[in-house]
Amino acid sequence: MNASSLTLTKKTHSCVRLERNGQSLVIDPGGFTEDDAAVGADAILVTHEHPDHFNEARLRAALESNPAARVWTLRSVAEQVSAAFPGRVTTVGHGDTFTAAGLEVQVHGELHAVIHPDIPRVTNIGFLVDGSVFHPGDALTVPDHPVDTLMLPVMAPWNKISEVIDYVREVKPRRAIDIHDALLTDLARPIYDMQIGALGGADHGRLSPGDATRL
Repeated sequence: MNASSLTLTKKTHSCVRLERNGQSLVIDPGGFTEDDAAVGADAILVTHEHPDHFNEARLRAALESNPAARVWTLRSVAEQVSAAFPGRVTTVGHGDTFTAAGLEVQVHGELHAVIHPDIPRVTNIGFLVDGSVFHPGDALTVPDHPVDTLMLPVMAPWNKISEVIDYVREVKPRRAIDIHDALLTDLARPIYDMQIGALGGADHGRLSPGDATRL
């Protein structure tokens, strides 16, 4: 692992940017996040096809802004963008490892969490970056690897706070930082902060869009 620290910048909803040594990696620049969330990135990772995680216009903007930028994602997303950017989109799945923007990445998980039994489950993968930061997408995947910083999906149609708390307990990260929070109102945030912080067993925090922290 590189000795220099990673910088994490929170974008709106589930999008985050990780930077080290002048290279940047963006995860899930979807339709709820900023138009330029992935512009200038060297690598873009997409966990699944739902529009709050995958937005074709934002992905195209990133790939056009940096001709060397590449995408790693699952088949359902790759099929929608690979023809327009030949050789720049790589399909990955559970168990795969690769290097993106100078960072080692492991892929964990296969399916989206259950929204309702009547709704078919789409595929979903999580990314463990630099052996320390885990972004699960829309699933409560527990990687078979220690996690230092867990990107925690706090509020979604497919989860409830008891599951979120138990997920933190199962992963056992040193800290958890909120993602999937665009639908969480300011009124609800202190309740989530208090309960996850008190019961999760890890340092719990959240960043406003645009805020950055060293990992």
